[in-house]
Amino acid sequence: MNASLVITVIGPDRPGLVSQLSDVAQQFGANWEESRLASLAGQFAGMVHFDVPGEKADALAAAFRTLEASGLQILVARSGGTGKGGAARRVRLELVGHDRPGIVRDLSTALAKLGVSIDELQTQVASAAMSGDDLFKVKALLAVPADVGNPALRQALEALANEMMVDLEAAESLAG
Repeated sequence: MNASLVITVIGPDRPGLVSQLSDVAQQFGANWEESRLASLAGQFAGMVHFDVPGEKADALAAAFRTLEASGLQILVARSGGTGKGGAARRVRLELVGHDRPGIVRDLSTALAKLGVSIDELQTQVASAAMSGDDLFKVKALLAVPADVGNPALRQALEALANEMMVDLEAAESLAG
């Protein structure tokens, strides 16, 4: 039986980090299933899900931890499955508004009250084209429980958009 390892890695960004991770995984017959990788403020930050033969999972986890000697911070979590499933539909959400502290907290709190999970979240601060003011942009993929209908979700999101004075767009996703 295979095991799932999810590793998080952070450290000073430099060429070859992804290659380093994939080389270690390949030595243990692990398959790189999915990942989120980014360079943020000069730091490489990533999460990777590996599928590995169960009998090699502990050795692979130990091998990843040896990369800490090269200046990386590594955290390994093991589970028996992929973690996917559940009766939820996917909704893509985009939000743009003037930047201020608390936007992510307000959004995530409103979604949690409905039992909505955030599967993916991308944020950035960018300058507005005409005014040069800082805009906060959010792109998210939400997992909405089957018992939360579109009217309830729309009402909660519209109330949040009005309260926060942001533009908000939500649409059923074509993704899984």
